[in-house]
Amino acid sequence: MKFRPLDRLFLAAALAAACLACAGVARAQAPTPAAIAAAKDLVIAKGGTAMFEPLIPGVIESAKNTFVPTNPQLVPQLNQVAAELRKEYDPRKDEIVNEVAIIYAQHFTEQELKDLVGFYRTPLGRKLLAQEPIVLDTSLKAAQAWAVRFSDEVIERFKVEMKKKGYNL
Repeated sequence: MKFRPLDRLFLAAALAAACLACAGVARAQAPTPAAIAAAKDLVIAKGGTAMFEPLIPGVIESAKNTFVPTNPQLVPQLNQVAAELRKEYDPRKDEIVNEVAIIYAQHFTEQELKDLVGFYRTPLGRKLLAQEPIVLDTSLKAAQAWAVRFSDEVIERFKVEMKKKGYNL
């Protein structure tokens, strides 16, 4: 495919504009240390530390279990090493909180993060944190029950419509 000089100029300009736009987006998403600190406060206020608590022990247990099938005689020793690794790696749980804080800081301004922290520290914010898992669980169950009822309705419609066409399902 041949490009005319004007096409090349347009293509080069479009490519340069795209690169500048991407560079601008990358800079805009680099959060400040203050925004990250506010985001970390948000993660903590939302109970994120408790949510991530099982990660390190879970990874260690999973890794240990990869060795058990081929080394069943070593289960006591593997359990001992797992216990030692849990103690050694426990301080690294802060890394998870920091990574999540950076993600929040990339999506919210520092002021928005501070406002969210303030909200979650209010009685209503604390109530939301306490009730949200229950509401989400109940909502999921309601959506599943609705989907079952809807599926039954759709199946009946298929039968009716296919019967109109001379087919019995």
